[in-house]
Amino acid sequence: MRPGARQQAAIEILSTLENQRQPAADAVKAWMLAHRFAGSKDRAEIGDLVFGALRWKQSSAWRIGADAPRAWVWGALRWGFGWSAEAIEQSLYEDPHAPSPPTEAERAALASDNIADAPPWVRGDYPEWLDASLTRAFADERAEEGAALAAPASLDLRTNTLKTDREKLIAALGESPKLTEPPSPTPYAPEGVRIPWKQGRTFPWATEQSFVKGWFEVQDEGSQLAALLSGAAPGMQIADVCAGGGGKTLALAAMMQNKGQIFAHDVDGRRLAPIKERADRAGVRNLQIRPPLRTRDALEDLRGRMDVVLVDAPCTGSGTWRRSPDSKWRLRPNALAKRLEEQRQALALAAPLVKPGGTLVYVTCSVLPEENEDQVAAFLATDSEFSPKPLAAPAPARTRTHGLQMTPLMTGCDGFYVAALQRR
Repeated sequence: MRPGARQQAAIEILSTLENQRQPAADAVKAWMLAHRFAGSKDRAEIGDLVFGALRWKQSSAWRIGADAPRAWVWGALRWGFGWSAEAIEQSLYEDPHAPSPPTEAERAALASDNIADAPPWVRGDYPEWLDASLTRAFADERAEEGAALAAPASLDLRTNTLKTDREKLIAALGESPKLTEPPSPTPYAPEGVRIPWKQGRTFPWATEQSFVKGWFEVQDEGSQLAALLSGAAPGMQIADVCAGGGGKTLALAAMMQNKGQIFAHDVDGRRLAPIKERADRAGVRNLQIRPPLRTRDALEDLRGRMDVVLVDAPCTGSGTWRRSPDSKWRLRPNALAKRLEEQRQALALAAPLVKPGGTLVYVTCSVLPEENEDQVAAFLATDSEFSPKPLAAPAPARTRTHGLQMTPLMTGCDGFYVAALQRR
């Protein structure tokens, strides 16, 4: 497929998303299944265009003066991927499957840039209804923080220290013919490895022998730092009560060096399904999986015994917009309200498990204060047994009333919030 035809394909997919409320990845997959002539390079490029259009949807519409898929795609090419206005126009000629050439107004818009006059939610490419929340979080820097949350993310890996070290992993991945150059260490997480977005977006990491042997897991550097801030150590008793697929559970197990015990639980037992296979591959031997039970409390015997209880709370995922840019446009106030209630329930479940002197660690992948410092403040106001525990920031982060906020702009990772609360 030629570049113009790829642009038209992206426009068609985005038009579908306008009429059908579904994840962008599903819409891209459906288009590919219906157009099997598209090769692997075409699929990658079309996917980049679709997700790029969603990353910079608001700013592209402002710059071009039209809130439509055609403008979003061209805006992504022009200001996101760095194409010139001339290159965009030339890509459309002599291609019967390309969009029609730019109008005079579109041509003039592509050749100029009026973004400096736009309001913060346009410059930051986030929904206008979240501006009050992001003003609380970032004040006059909210447009810059939003823009960083719109940029493509690197592929971050966590070295599994139960089986290897970071230097050996980097050396092994450096020999992969699927990478043009070796990955680099992450700047702050001591076991992290980073592959830049241009390589990482199509890197088939699951087929690498180093992955099959359990040498690494895919995990954003912010998530790795959140696990590090838990203070997990060999010999401890630890519960991960919102374990999901087990990403942080495995990170904690590695920090414990298979000494002590870690318990993985989730109120939705289906989410726990991948953990057993992942733990076996990683060589984790100190893990107990505790799925929910119908007639009794699956965690009853852990009450008052845990050195650390991790609450990796359900949230809006606003800190991960780099990886799922469509989710910010699908987010609604009622969804935020639902997440807040789920967070309150998770904290209520976790608190009784902490032993006197132990630590409750609250984590979200969100940048919204309602899900972060507000939630912790509300918990502390109702449970006098806990008090804030200072955290030493392992990377540049924004200090909040009861925790730390990492962001792509400051830390170079997803937006993670971490607070530690000690039981008296």
